[in-house]
Amino acid sequence: MSDRLIYLPLGGAGEIGMNTYVYGYGPEGKERLIVVDLGVTFPDMESSPGVDLIMADAAWLEANVNRIDAIFLTHGHEDHIGAMAHLWPKLKAPVYARRFTAHLVQLKMEEAGLPSDMIRIVEPRPKAVEIGPFTVQFVPVSHSIPESSALVIDTPAGRVVHTGDFKLDGNPVVGEAFDPLEWHEIAHEGAGIKALICDSTNVFTQTAGRSESTLVSPLKDLISEQKGMVVATTFASNVARLKTLAEAGREAGRSVCLLGRAMRKMVHVAEETGVLKNFPNVLSPEDAVEVGRDNLMLIVTGSQGERRAATAQLSRGKYLGFEMKDGDTFLFSSKTIPGNERSVIRIMNALSEMGVDVVDDKGGLYHVSGHANRPDLEAVHDLLRPQMLIPMHGEHRHLREHAKIAAAKGIATEVATNGTMIDLTGVVPKVVEYIETGRHYLDGTVLIGALDGVVRERIRMALNGHVLITVIIDEDDVPLGDAWVEVMGLPERGKSGGDMVRIVEDELSAFLESAPDKVVRNDDKLDEALRRIARQVAMEEVGKKPEVTVVVSRLMAE
Repeated sequence: MSDRLIYLPLGGAGEIGMNTYVYGYGPEGKERLIVVDLGVTFPDMESSPGVDLIMADAAWLEANVNRIDAIFLTHGHEDHIGAMAHLWPKLKAPVYARRFTAHLVQLKMEEAGLPSDMIRIVEPRPKAVEIGPFTVQFVPVSHSIPESSALVIDTPAGRVVHTGDFKLDGNPVVGEAFDPLEWHEIAHEGAGIKALICDSTNVFTQTAGRSESTLVSPLKDLISEQKGMVVATTFASNVARLKTLAEAGREAGRSVCLLGRAMRKMVHVAEETGVLKNFPNVLSPEDAVEVGRDNLMLIVTGSQGERRAATAQLSRGKYLGFEMKDGDTFLFSSKTIPGNERSVIRIMNALSEMGVDVVDDKGGLYHVSGHANRPDLEAVHDLLRPQMLIPMHGEHRHLREHAKIAAAKGIATEVATNGTMIDLTGVVPKVVEYIETGRHYLDGTVLIGALDGVVRERIRMALNGHVLITVIIDEDDVPLGDAWVEVMGLPERGKSGGDMVRIVEDELSAFLESAPDKVVRNDDKLDEALRRIARQVAMEEVGKKPEVTVVVSRLMAE
């Protein structure tokens, strides 16, 4: 049986977030495997109410756990490492990451009460990790978090480049620049690059990306012109932006305070691991609250409208003694992730009602993306000249558009969404299998499957309300008294004008008075009948078919 080189996305292909990718080499069905990233995506109230985190279903990985040689982490964003504490215990493979990312994962594992000694800190290329049939090098790339890396994966079937998240930035303020000379060497070593597995996030943005350093002057100018208190929010992990904002505040003569645990943690880890130097001195919240408003700048978490973060708290009133007032300025130095627009706009309007001047990214004046735009992607295609290209990290429309660009350049390509196994061994990528994939929800402290029905029932209750029916049956199988009804999420009165609870109770009690003995004696039949009546009445009165729970209590003869 001949060996083959395979690529299998389990998350992150056909969506933005939840990045989980698998590479394998060996005989069909017996390939040795490496996993690249174990990320999460975040829930929304429409499709996953009450859920805390969403991650890839690891069933296929668990079924093949004895074949997994290692897990490689490209960088420290939650959509690449957020599932580590939840999925690693199922896989128990050694983990390889650069120092900053490794430190974040160690904290995550320790908070979950899990060991962190399985993490191996690696140095970037030319250092390499040799494991199974793979030789893996971490190659620094610029992104919106320090020590982001692409992976160069050498196998007996050829060289694969997994870009991770990247942009072309020669001066990223904090972190490493994209080095085209190094990538030229990578592209021309040996037989060149067989397959490029490439970030597709900004494929529809037609202008070339801008450097993080271009924000320094506009941010300084903006902050120096303001009166009253200045508050800025951005992604907590964007350490370069935090430094630029803090320096701009200090140069404007303001004391600076960081608000938000995630933000303080990122700065601490960046300083501890040596990737962040000369960060301006900042005040504690306790000291900052004593500073005059005209001389204070807050840098806060919650740029995506997260309800419990500092931004949302400030929009609702006081937070840790701070309060937004007429004449203050609030800057969103960030781009709103699709799906978060409603929450962010709600906060902006709440701030505006307070008299606060709200400033957004102004078409890039106060924010630049951490992902390569279309011209940058094309430049990378030309630089690396891969034999084949598989788009990743994007919704289906992103992947398809990226594949079109590659095909127009004569590069063999294939759109591979989650669960699509691709054979990279030949001269063109070939779909060889479809793996059943899904999602797991972290619901409170428990992992549940997306198809388990828990969230589906929650959505149904949210849309249609809930009716609880309690009936008591005596020792002689005779209903004792009337049915008792409690209603949640439904109007108190229906279109008839009567009390909704009373109407349902009357209909149920009337049924119980004349119900056949065979129904009253059988819990299942009684449940079905009461449920049907309650839903029918609700439909007639309020136009809803609520979820119904029936509790039948039977008294036992002594």
